[in-house]
Amino acid sequence: MKLTKPQTKIFEDTTRFRVVVAGRRFGKTFLSTAELLNRALSAHRQNVWYVAPTYKAAKEIAWDMLAQQIPADYIASKNESSLTITLLNESTISLKGAEKPDNLRGRSLDFVVLDEFADMRPQAWYEVLRPSLSDREGACLFIGTPKGRNHFYDLWAKGVDKDEGWQSYQYTTIEGGNVPSDEIASAKADLDDRTFQQEYQAQFVNYSGIIYYGFKREQSVVRHDGEHPVIHVGMDFNLDPMSAVLMTRRGDTLHVFDEIVMFGSNTDEMVAEIRTRYGNGTIVIYPDPASRQRKTSAGGRTDLSILQNAGFDVKVRSSHAAVRDRINSVNSRLLSKDGQRRLFVDPKCKKVIESLERHTYKEGTSQPEKDGFDHMNDALGYAVEYLFPIRKANKPQAPQRWT
Repeated sequence: MKLTKPQTKIFEDTTRFRVVVAGRRFGKTFLSTAELLNRALSAHRQNVWYVAPTYKAAKEIAWDMLAQQIPADYIASKNESSLTITLLNESTISLKGAEKPDNLRGRSLDFVVLDEFADMRPQAWYEVLRPSLSDREGACLFIGTPKGRNHFYDLWAKGVDKDEGWQSYQYTTIEGGNVPSDEIASAKADLDDRTFQQEYQAQFVNYSGIIYYGFKREQSVVRHDGEHPVIHVGMDFNLDPMSAVLMTRRGDTLHVFDEIVMFGSNTDEMVAEIRTRYGNGTIVIYPDPASRQRKTSAGGRTDLSILQNAGFDVKVRSSHAAVRDRINSVNSRLLSKDGQRRLFVDPKCKKVIESLERHTYKEGTSQPEKDGFDHMNDALGYAVEYLFPIRKANKPQAPQRWT
């Protein structure tokens, strides 16, 4: 089985969980069959599965190719009705459909290919197949074309963020080497830009109306390995949850290195959590300006007074900046007009990353959705806007007189 260079790079990777995002005609099925055969031959009595979104798709996409690729003298038996091939070493390769995830329960697995995982229900992996790999410490290859930023994107991001045991790849159709450039140019002329980016460029196309368009995981997510002599904290006081974003500052660059999310909590508990994590170092808080009035407990205490009495240096505006200005401040740090990135997020800050990627405007408006992603972004925005405010340059006008 002759693999292309990109396919070979993936094939030779021994990482337990690999995620491959590829454009059309990359050769995903061919690579999958090579992986299945390799794992089935690697040891005695291996249990290997290929899973497609539906049973019909598994049969139509992979069965004939798999049957043709396996040498006849390797095969002990072949059952087309159950889509199962048993090899002479008693390993089995089975093709399955994920339309009813519960039907996949009950077997211990050594290796699984999940083809077009973006089109499956996420519970097929999280609730069924992932546990099935545990007792044998099995591995999995996720492969497919993106369908927006859904559960397939979440797994791909684990490899991009270098989570332990995960590795991700991303290849366009042209990089796959199976489609000539003139055909791709023709497709580009026929398709809208969004579809072409998704299907041929293998891009996770942003949601419509995305707010923080300057955030790009590949460039914006960077591990923070430095010290934090001064901690800058943006804070939002919504009770479900209270949110805090913790950053370091070097010149005009910010790096988010930690996050705190507390449900059903209060300001005193948030103070205690920050002190538990970071002791009595220099900590500057940038809270919601409503903290001046909002009372969280008896005795007339406000959120602002609680923070000040805890020994924090509190920087807060007398009134709210315009939401648009706060958003523009964050976007200008994420990616400035001159192409500079001055706001980075450590990969462990999952909620910050998720919120920046997925927070959208209400359809047809310039108002951010109140969808749960707003809390962390508000916390971030309070700090960033205070430190790097957007000030519009107003040209002075000559006095106007009636003539």
